[in-house]
Amino acid sequence: MNKEQRGGMTRREFAKASAVTGFAILTAKSGLAEDNSDTLKIGLIGCGGRGGGAVLNCLQGNDNVKIVALADVFEDRIKSKRSEMENHKSPRIKPKVDIKDDMCFTGLDAYKKLLETDVDVVIHATPPYARPMHITAAVAAGKHIFVEKPIAVDPAGVRIFIDAVNKAKEKGLSFVTGTQRRHQRAYIETIQRIHDGEIGEVLSARAYWNGTLPFCHERDPKWGDLEYRLRNWYNYIWTCGDNIVEQHIHNLDIINWVMNAHPVKVTASGGRAWKPREEKYGDLWDNFSCDFEYPNGAHMYSFSRHWNDSANAVFEEVTGTKGKSNCRDMGKDSGDPMIQEHVDLVNSIRGTGPYLNTGIATAESTMTAIMGRMAAYTGKELTWDEAINADLSLVPDDLDWDKPYPVGPIPVPGT
Repeated sequence: MNKEQRGGMTRREFAKASAVTGFAILTAKSGLAEDNSDTLKIGLIGCGGRGGGAVLNCLQGNDNVKIVALADVFEDRIKSKRSEMENHKSPRIKPKVDIKDDMCFTGLDAYKKLLETDVDVVIHATPPYARPMHITAAVAAGKHIFVEKPIAVDPAGVRIFIDAVNKAKEKGLSFVTGTQRRHQRAYIETIQRIHDGEIGEVLSARAYWNGTLPFCHERDPKWGDLEYRLRNWYNYIWTCGDNIVEQHIHNLDIINWVMNAHPVKVTASGGRAWKPREEKYGDLWDNFSCDFEYPNGAHMYSFSRHWNDSANAVFEEVTGTKGKSNCRDMGKDSGDPMIQEHVDLVNSIRGTGPYLNTGIATAESTMTAIMGRMAAYTGKELTWDEAINADLSLVPDDLDWDKPYPVGPIPVPGT
């Protein structure tokens, strides 16, 4: 990416100019989207497993929608995802696939080409590093947006994203993020009862995502540095954000939702216990332990790791003066939340449901995770203001297939 792609500003300059303002309120609505004579045209940016899954979720849950455009850095991803969609066996999905050759775009600027088409809705599911600048472009193009979480990998990216979210709201664009628990009936009903005082004042919380490494690819000898970083993106800080940011955000988001706030400070630790020092494992840590403090003095203990052959645990828990909750035990589910989030988006676009712009909540949850990572990497207590305003930009200012992108050193606290 160059200055021309950002209207004459570098990524760092753009980030410094962006203000952290506003907070969007999410309202969920159950049921399939109502029929409408105008078919919404969908474009997918990022044709990996999550992007393809998000499109299928949208097509499954909504009528009068169709997928018409695909964009990805790599041509093989386009071909694979297009074939998968066009040959889908579900009668609910296959008729909604209408992808022409001239609506398939590849390369580092593929997202721009897609945004120049007449798609109404963009589903964005690239690796996290690209989201701030891509979403800024999508808002400028006047598209309604579904974007996966997390929304950035560093404070600079969070500030860029927040600026885009606020511009989307000014334009009346519907904007939904991939924190699907906020569209899950059991969570919605339970957290409402917590807000209504069911367990009293919340005194403490726990949030865990303990699992195994999602994927790790060997390097093909014909791949240059950039291609390998993007194909093996889950293993590098600048493409992924580390596991606390990419996965654990789901649990952190729930506690922020319960607390109606983001943390004000954090102390953290962690490290790299089992991953060998090999290029394919990148520069990520494999475990984090964080103690977050909220404005009311309540503390959340956050524990996340990627350890193979270890006990898995993924949950949230809050304790109040009158009881305890796992944040979904006082409600009843009524469908797949990964479908429901797309139903809610389409209902927002069509006006058959409440207007949605959930970007600020997800930006704050992303920043909560980044804040924990920053505190762990440095070994220092960190406040929210210090973290969100930090002059930290991890993503290279330009991406070029021929340039070297060496793996960074594994972070060591105190250095």
